Amino acid sequence: MTTPNPSIGDLAATTIENRSKKLADNVSRSNALLLRLKKRGNNRAYMPISGGRTIMEEIEYAQNTTSMWYAGYEKLNIAPQQTFTAAEYNIRQAAVAVIFSGLEELQNSGPEAMIELVGRRVANAERTITDRIGVGVYSDGTTPKEIGGIRFLVSTSPSSGTIGGIPASSWTFWRNIAYSAATDGGAAATSANIQRYMDAVYFQLIRGNDTPDLIVADNNYYTLYMQSLQPIQRIESSEMAEAGFRSLKYQGADVVLDGGFNGYGDYGSANASDAMATGGAPSSSMYFLNTRYLHYRPHRDRNFVPIRGDRFSTNQDATVRLIGWAGNLTCNARRFQGVLAA
Repeated sequence: MTTPNPSIGDLAATTIENRSKKLADNVSRSNALLLRLKKRGNNRAYMPISGGRTIMEEIEYAQNTTSMWYAGYEKLNIAPQQTFTAAEYNIRQAAVAVIFSGLEELQNSGPEAMIELVGRRVANAERTITDRIGVGVYSDGTTPKEIGGIRFLVSTSPSSGTIGGIPASSWTFWRNIAYSAATDGGAAATSANIQRYMDAVYFQLIRGNDTPDLIVADNNYYTLYMQSLQPIQRIESSEMAEAGFRSLKYQGADVVLDGGFNGYGDYGSANASDAMATGGAPSSSMYFLNTRYLHYRPHRDRNFVPIRGDRFSTNQDATVRLIGWAGNLTCNARRFQGVLAA
């Protein structure tokens, strides 16, 4: 009795299941911010969510005013305190389809040929959804259904917009730091003034030993910073370099080139038609990030895994498998994030 060849749908399901963990790892390795969040390991920065209608991030926005010096039997202040609130982020979803026609299944009916076909299709789908998440990490949150990326959480207009359900116009604690080279600095960024502009952002983000630990830059600003260091010995970050990123150091933080394959993120008309935009930091920008307060929150049951079983078109000879992701990028302390832009 011969054993029947596995169906193309079964092979696709097995391949996706076996590679889902690797795919999730590849997403973090392809993006400097997600890699840093994952490497933190000792906090919630890379913690999956398990359910709920939204993703909640608790925020400490005020000090406890009952703190006081006292003597002897003096009455202590036990007034109720309201020092915490919560930002609320929607769960966003992404999916990619792995599709096989009936003709392709017939043409690749041998086990080896079918395995190769499935492998190629799944690998292509993985690269595509990885790129989409990578673009989303830098999004401004205006594209419908897309995750709110760094340009949304760390805005060049920090007093406008509603982030996590909290209007920045009403709450000063919920505004990031933004610095314009032309407006605040008085001139376009050059290798001669880039460090001065970086200082202007960085020193507004310090609270004791709580400082930005990651600075992501596009090609333009990374080049200017690198050129500003050429008269002296450059200090590189071994951790980020080992992960494949071009990186330098500034005030103890890693300065990472995250410029995208076209040199910068293309967030123009491509997104309007839902075509794939290029990834990376926007042109002429540096984002000063304290990753203690940034969180990548995929859903534990929808983190690059198959979405249910095979799907069959009602009027086509085709088999479809879906790879799905759900979650969002969140922040619970915008005040400790900053951006230097043109």
